[in-house]
Amino acid sequence: MPGLTAADTIRILVATDSHVGYNERDHIRGDDSWKSFHEVMCLAKEKDVDMVLLAGDLFHENKPSRKSMYQVMRSLRMNCLGEKPCQLEVLSDMSENFQGAFNHVNYEDPDINISMPVFSIHGNHDDPSGEGHFAALDLLQVSGLVNYFGRTPESDNIQIKPVLLQKGNTKLALYGMSNVRDERLFRTFRDGKVKFFQPGTQKEDWFNLMTVHQNHHAYTETGYLPENFLPEFLDLVVWGHEHECLIDPKYNPEMNFHVMQPGSSVATSLMPGEAVPKHVAILSVTGRDFKVEPIRLKTIRPFKMKEIVLSEEKEIKDLAKRQDHRAELTRYLMGIVDELIDDAIEEWREIQDSDEAEEEVPKPLIRLRVEYSAPGGGNYDCENPQRFSNRFVEKVANTNDVVQFYRKKASASRKANSAAEMPEESVLAQLAVDSVRIEKLVREFLEAQNLTILPQNSFGDAVSQYVDKDDKHAMEVFVHDSLKSQRKHLMGVDQAEEGDIMGNVDQYRLEQEALFAKGAVKRTKTKVKPKPATWNSDDDGSWADQPIATIVSEDDEQGGEDDEASMVAPAKGRGKAAATKKAAAPVKKAAPAKGGRGKKKVVEEESEDEDILMMDDDEEEESPLFVKPSAPARASKKPAARKASPAKRASAAPRRAAAAKSQTQSKLDFSQPSFSQPKANGVGKKMKDLSDDEIDDDDDAFEPAPSTATVKSTRSRR
Repeated sequence: MPGLTAADTIRILVATDSHVGYNERDHIRGDDSWKSFHEVMCLAKEKDVDMVLLAGDLFHENKPSRKSMYQVMRSLRMNCLGEKPCQLEVLSDMSENFQGAFNHVNYEDPDINISMPVFSIHGNHDDPSGEGHFAALDLLQVSGLVNYFGRTPESDNIQIKPVLLQKGNTKLALYGMSNVRDERLFRTFRDGKVKFFQPGTQKEDWFNLMTVHQNHHAYTETGYLPENFLPEFLDLVVWGHEHECLIDPKYNPEMNFHVMQPGSSVATSLMPGEAVPKHVAILSVTGRDFKVEPIRLKTIRPFKMKEIVLSEEKEIKDLAKRQDHRAELTRYLMGIVDELIDDAIEEWREIQDSDEAEEEVPKPLIRLRVEYSAPGGGNYDCENPQRFSNRFVEKVANTNDVVQFYRKKASASRKANSAAEMPEESVLAQLAVDSVRIEKLVREFLEAQNLTILPQNSFGDAVSQYVDKDDKHAMEVFVHDSLKSQRKHLMGVDQAEEGDIMGNVDQYRLEQEALFAKGAVKRTKTKVKPKPATWNSDDDGSWADQPIATIVSEDDEQGGEDDEASMVAPAKGRGKAAATKKAAAPVKKAAPAKGGRGKKKVVEEESEDEDILMMDDDEEEESPLFVKPSAPARASKKPAARKASPAKRASAAPRRAAAAKSQTQSKLDFSQPSFSQPKANGVGKKMKDLSDDEIDDDDDAFEPAPSTATVKSTRSRR
């Protein structure tokens, strides 16, 4: 567009995958993530950009620690607040782009002075979760520090509306799509249920910029977002989630737009893609034209990686055929690691400014991958990888996984063994949770197994939810749903011989795996019942961790009222359980059994109640069911018996007759809970059995509370 000047240029600092909070408990690398994010924000202020665009994964966890949240908010406040007015004008309906109590951009809030706004989508690490479906970005938005856009409330029906910004004569349509599980998003695009909106007027004058956070490469058949799924009217796509820095935009001739992949600002795994120098970029948009200015980050911890094949190294090629060569092989590998350390330190000093070059050099990250297969016979005697890595404690930051030994795979065929096959000890020693995806680990492990009922890919997804999202009930819900689905399938199958049952089970499992791979199976979210008002988290533990707090299935939710009476709070003190008011209602009281057989029956009935307790479901009114245990009311019977002892001494004969009569009872009722107290002095007291019709559930005075004298008598007797 001719005649445009610098006043018409929108300057945007583009970054992604800051992963603030990654490895924050490490005494060496704990501050790397927030320091690199702070450098990004300081660069934005120094370069005087109009706005900052973050393409997801600002935090490494969806429940960031206080330290992580503090460092991010500190950096945002230091660099975004100021008296300089923001020159970006919003032309779109802000209520459609920003949800929440403050559904507008922060720099138009009259109570906040924002000079440099930050726009961000969420990634797969900091996605919304929990009650209210809030993300960490919601906290930053409600505090006025971040503009959180690009939400995807419905993964099966996605509508993407742009934030329309204007500066001078340059118009910017900013599209955002936060992370959705790749298989599901693939199916949603394929079914045509993703709708993009465009400005209603002057469509040709808008520069269309989009940011996404998905897999860029086809790791599986449907586990990524193809570029040709995106609309052709886009001009530039900022791609998050991939950590390899490809800062220079690449042109897609088929779709006629450019793709830029900034990569992460901190190394979260020791992989080749992370060893590429880290950059951010300043995107300058003038009319429909743009240019990119890459800026290398200087606070990044240096990282060097090298891969060697022992059989191709001239110095040690013949060691495999010799005996006792471990020491010589170790010295050779240590020499390579020392060279990598020197190269990393030298490279770090080169990118620093002259006044910063004299600062203490951070310990580098070093990874040496060694392929130790010995063709033609022989064997390379390699040292334990962790012991080898510990030789560089004072030189490197990753003191436990400097070296990685592996063998060349003989074949990729799946082995059918009933026994579990584990990787080699050397491989297990160097594996770290942050170096490989959980789904990949589970998939590689299960490839050597024979799963009959549980779908393999769903299994890996459940483990990932348990590890990455801290969902303590993910595995329980997954197993329950899988077994329930299998039972339902088998009930619908026509009568078949016993040998055909396993075939039907295996066939249904394969069908479920295929549906999950296509994204047709929804991930079951763990539901937690509301915490009762009487639940004390300090004494009783976290409510969400209790088995009775989890809503496992809809069937259990419908039957929750029937099982409500069996829910009892855990006992404290001496291990005695106290029944709640509602739990005591349907219980028939009878004399406790004195024979061993009667006790066994009580235990069996109690175990059945425990099974129902595990499967209990959500209820609207649960607070009276979870009361803190107190001294059982039945304890008042003992002191009452002692208090009446003078009268009993005067009538010993009738008392013995009553005891003999109770001992000759021929029919016993064992419906009484196992935690009932035994009668004092073995004296049976005949009680009237209550029918279900005579019991009032709302009767709170089923057993009278002990008097003050009774309590004192009980304590003195103890």
